[in-house]
Amino acid sequence: MNYRKLGRTGLKVSAICLGTMQFGWTTDEGTALDVMDDFVDRGGNFIDTADIYTRWIEGNPGGVSERIIGRWMKSRKNRDRIILATKVRGRMWEGPNGEGLSRVHIMKAVEDSLRRLDTDVIDLYQTHWYDDDTPIDETLRALGDLVQQGKVRYIGASNYPAWRFMEALWRADTSGTPRYDSLQPHYNLAHRAEFERELLDVCEEFEVGVIPYSPLAGGFLTGKYQRDRLPESARSQVVQKSYYSESGWKVLDALLEVAREVNKKPATVAIAWLLSQPVITSPIIGANTVEQLAPSLDSVNIELSEEQVAKLNQVSNWQDE
Repeated sequence: MNYRKLGRTGLKVSAICLGTMQFGWTTDEGTALDVMDDFVDRGGNFIDTADIYTRWIEGNPGGVSERIIGRWMKSRKNRDRIILATKVRGRMWEGPNGEGLSRVHIMKAVEDSLRRLDTDVIDLYQTHWYDDDTPIDETLRALGDLVQQGKVRYIGASNYPAWRFMEALWRADTSGTPRYDSLQPHYNLAHRAEFERELLDVCEEFEVGVIPYSPLAGGFLTGKYQRDRLPESARSQVVQKSYYSESGWKVLDALLEVAREVNKKPATVAIAWLLSQPVITSPIIGANTVEQLAPSLDSVNIELSEEQVAKLNQVSNWQDE
């Protein structure tokens, strides 16, 4: 496993981050423990979750993924070797302050996450998406207080458009609060424009760590999807809506071609393409089984040629659309 600094910080994280949205949803707890064990055995140290996982399931209160991770760390006695990231923003309780990025919501939500994770500190606390109803100064001051209290070590953001992210960096600079040291955008070979249009330049200029989610496009870039067949999957309808297009199939065809050239799985090549970019710190990969984890982790063992990267860049170039 390779390790990279998170943006301008001194924090070193594995080049692959284990996402855990599926824990308690499409992955039962026993299998989740096996996946985390294998990830750590292969050198991974960076695990990402969120308080709202998996609240979208009927009857589920959220926090399930955090609880599974907490029980795993306690049983393995490995908290000091894990870089633990979670998120705040979504609705976790009823009432007007049950969601958002206000001070009152953040201060309660962090205590709840700490309890579920069975830890006294969160290494990377991220705002899950922006909040129109709360001034960014209030959010940053609340997060800054958590850093001062030792409950949070670094702060990051997810799903912020470029102008809001720039506003947050500017306000942190002028007000003296901690700034976001990482960004978690939706970014993959078949979904480039959202990040590359403006956010990429911001992250490069201000040395922000980039930990993209959905690097395999919900499984589309694994090669299991075909034009005339939709596999049984909890995300298949979303994948069909997002990527079943002529441009999507062209990207997949090129990816399969490069995968054959290097004798690797398409998932391995898709993540290796992300890792070939200097701005990328650690793609967030999810796995329902240990077997699904292997191709993603294998991406750190290959280096695509300039010609192969250029081929993938050309076929997925959103500026030609």
